[in-house]
Amino acid sequence: MASLDETDITKPVEIIHPNNLPRTNKDLIAEGLRQLVEHTIPSGDHADITKGIHGFAHRPIPWLYKLIPDLEELANHIGNFVAIRGTNQRFFESMPIYVRLGMHLLFYGHVQVNLLERNKYIQDFLKEESIRQGEIYDSPESVKNIPSFIETYNIQLGELLEPDIHQYRTFNEFFYRQLKPGVRPVQYLDDPERFCSAADCRLVVYQTVDLAKKFWIKGDEFTIPALLGLDPGDPLCRTFAGGSVAIFRLAPQDYHRFHSPADGRILGEPWDIPGQYYTVNPQAVNESKFDVLTRNKRSVILLEHSVSKKPIAIVAVGALLVGSIVWTCRGDVKRGDELGHFAYGGSTVIVVFPPKIIKFDDDLVQKSRGTGPAVDGKGCIETLMKVGYSLGRTPEAKLFKFLPQDWAQRFRRFLGRRPG
Repeated sequence: MASLDETDITKPVEIIHPNNLPRTNKDLIAEGLRQLVEHTIPSGDHADITKGIHGFAHRPIPWLYKLIPDLEELANHIGNFVAIRGTNQRFFESMPIYVRLGMHLLFYGHVQVNLLERNKYIQDFLKEESIRQGEIYDSPESVKNIPSFIETYNIQLGELLEPDIHQYRTFNEFFYRQLKPGVRPVQYLDDPERFCSAADCRLVVYQTVDLAKKFWIKGDEFTIPALLGLDPGDPLCRTFAGGSVAIFRLAPQDYHRFHSPADGRILGEPWDIPGQYYTVNPQAVNESKFDVLTRNKRSVILLEHSVSKKPIAIVAVGALLVGSIVWTCRGDVKRGDELGHFAYGGSTVIVVFPPKIIKFDDDLVQKSRGTGPAVDGKGCIETLMKVGYSLGRTPEAKLFKFLPQDWAQRFRRFLGRRPG
């Protein structure tokens, strides 16, 4: 199981630091990650995913602990607390062991690791392993991983559009599985001024970017222009100045299609931003030395909000072992309509709203800022969400200042010169 009841947390939660593995160098960490990826190749008729990248620190992996003995001696739990919406409860979500190793490699920046075949820069190594994992999970043999994945994460087959696992040709096809219509109902569907969760995820929300940087995104280089891959003087960046941010983090076990948070119309085509394949675990996002959200590969679309006629930026961020980002949307969309999906790996969707477009629900704001009963001194905490859950609403109309009528034409001109 990836989740533990709070009563099972009998040791401190590890704050990852290089000194936590004092006798282990970066080369061993890289080799351990490489072997974890290779262990996802099925042998025989079945595969146990917990022997590879889906292993957890509280369930020892003998071969890995032999390679990296320090892992076995860690005295702490490894992972993050997550709040359960509508309750004062939270649970502890264990970090997959591949994320723990990937997090450790982040501390070494642009240095090289010494592997058996040749030396590689860490960012190149992580990219190669992410591509390799995608190749493994795109192979027909990878379907043997599906039963173990279902058992490990308690996947509910009754929710799936195709519940027969033998109909999936690869593990990746199962990973970005579709749900039955109606399984994720949209709250307040008849109110166009409402917004909804874009994903099954762990969520934090902030009314301004400054608040996001104060409480959650500690990387010094994070800005909206950097996130969108645009020049700071671009008119679109000025539109988002002082705007709001929602960060939807998808864990590997989550349904990995993402959906529209608002009613509106897709403007133009997505643009891709090349980048790295670092982990987007909260401990990486909360680390001041890193800026993983603007360094990782990502892809962006614009959605014109039907009520305000203002643009909303939807940014799909890749991560360690994420194979690809695929958009499936065109034209007009309603809240809850599918926008796209990720191939294998945990990943993140960031939605950027212009100022005064959205007032986030109070319970989400409180947890994101580290207040409220479910937090209980644990600091800022993510909230477990499903597609369609309420995210917030448009403020009162008197607070609104609508854009000029020619904004659609301005955005079409902008889309003609967006990054390729």
